[in-house]
Amino acid sequence: MDAHAVPRAAAAVDLRWLLSVAAGAVSALLLLLLAASPAAPFHHLRPASLFLAPSRRALPPLFVESTLSSSSATPATPPPSLPPPPPRFAYLISGSAGDAPMLRRCLLALYHPRNSYILHLDAQAPDSDRADLATFVAAHPVLSAAANVRVILKANLVTYRGPTMVTTTLHAAAAFLWGRGAGRGADWDWFINLSASDYPLVTQDDLMHVFSKLPRDLNFIDHTSDIGWKAFARAMPMIVDPGLYMKTKGELFWIPERRSLPTAFKLFTGSAWMVLSRPFVEYLIWGWDNLPRTVLMYYANFISSPEGYFHTVACNADAFKNTTVNSDLHFISWDNPPMQHPHYLAAGDWDRMLASDAPFARKFRRDEPVLDRIDADVLSRRPGMVAPGAWCGAAAAVAAAGGGNSSSSSASDVDPCAAAVAGRGESETALLLRPGPGAERLQRLVTWLLSEQNFRPRQCKVAEAN
Repeated sequence: MDAHAVPRAAAAVDLRWLLSVAAGAVSALLLLLLAASPAAPFHHLRPASLFLAPSRRALPPLFVESTLSSSSATPATPPPSLPPPPPRFAYLISGSAGDAPMLRRCLLALYHPRNSYILHLDAQAPDSDRADLATFVAAHPVLSAAANVRVILKANLVTYRGPTMVTTTLHAAAAFLWGRGAGRGADWDWFINLSASDYPLVTQDDLMHVFSKLPRDLNFIDHTSDIGWKAFARAMPMIVDPGLYMKTKGELFWIPERRSLPTAFKLFTGSAWMVLSRPFVEYLIWGWDNLPRTVLMYYANFISSPEGYFHTVACNADAFKNTTVNSDLHFISWDNPPMQHPHYLAAGDWDRMLASDAPFARKFRRDEPVLDRIDADVLSRRPGMVAPGAWCGAAAAVAAAGGGNSSSSSASDVDPCAAAVAGRGESETALLLRPGPGAERLQRLVTWLLSEQNFRPRQCKVAEAN
C-alpha cells in the first residue's frame, strides 16, 4: 500500500532549533564524515546561490542559510570561490508489462544531466520492451550524450506484495554504488525510487535548489511503529515468494504456521516510496553491523515488505534513526479509511496536487490528460522531449517562456536541450539552476517537515503497543 497524502506545509523553522538538532546528532554525523566521499563533508551544507541562473522571479531566502555543525568546533569550510555543486539524485524508475511508454515519459520529465537513472521493467514485460527502451535511450540525443541512463536488460521477477520488490530496489541501489565497474559508483547524494505511474510536480532545478540547503544525511521515509492490523495480517503470517527461486512469475503462497512479532528489533511500516541518503544506502548494501541483512532475512517472509524493510532498518540503526524525515514526498489520493490502492489522479485533482507542495504524485494512468497540463504548466516540457532546465541555457528560457504551451510542438521537433549536451556530456551549464514556483512550494513543505513540532516528534517514535 502506498503512503498517505503529504500534508500542506506552512510553518517556519527556527534556525536556533535547527542548530540544536544538529548538535544532538553527533554520532550520526561523525559516521557520515567517515563514510562520505571526499567531495561531501560539510561544504555541501553551504548555500548554493552562486549556481542560480537568472530567473523571472526572485525566490525568498531558504530556511537553512548557514552551515550546520555537529560540534562546538566548527569545521573549516571551503573558500567562497568554491561553492558546493548542486546535489545529484539517483533514480530507480520501475514498471511491468505495458508500462514502457509511461516509463519513458517519466524519465523525460525527470531528466537532468547531473543525475543518474536506472530503468527496470520486470520479467512480466516482454524482452522486446526492454530492448526498445534501451534503443530509445541510446538514440536520444540528450540521454545518450551524458550516458547517465541505464536499462536493466536482465529483468528481475517482481511479485506483487512480495519481497522481490525489495530485492529489485536493493539491486538498483547496489548498481548505483558500483557504477560501471571496479566499485567506482556514480557521484550522487540521494536515491529515489519511483514507478512508471509516478510523475514529478517540480522541475529538477526546483528539487536541486531546495535540497542544496539540506544536510545530505536526511532520509525521507514515511514511517510509524504503530502497525495496528498489519501485525496480525502481515507480520505474523508466513509467506513464500516464488519470484525468489522460480523462472516464471507466480502468486505468493501461504504457510499455515504463524510467528510472533520480533523482539530483536522494532517493526516499522509506511510508504514504499522513499528518498534515501547515500550514506544510508551504503549501510543497506554493506551492512557492516549485520542489521540490514538480519532484517532482510526476516522480511523475506513478510507481506508487502517494501512498506517495512527500509523503515525498520533506519529506525533500529543508531547511526540513522535521527536522520529520518517522516514523509515520502508524494501526493497520493486515498479513500478514508485507505483501501489497498489509491485513486488514479485526474484533472479534478489539480488544485490538491499543487496545494500539497509535494514534488511527486501518483498514480496516473497512461496518457492521462492531466499529465499534459503538468508538462505545460509546471515542467515547460514539450511532447517527446526532456524537461528543460538552466543547463539547457537559452533554449530552456525559451521553453519556460511558453514553449511548453505551444500547440504546434510535436515529438518530431528538435529538442531545444540537445545542443546543450551534444558531444560534451555534462558541461559547466549543468551546475546552473533556474528554480521557479515549484521550488517555493517544495520549500514550504520541507520547512514544515523540519519544523520543531514535526521533525523530532515524528521521527522513529516507538508506539507502546509494538
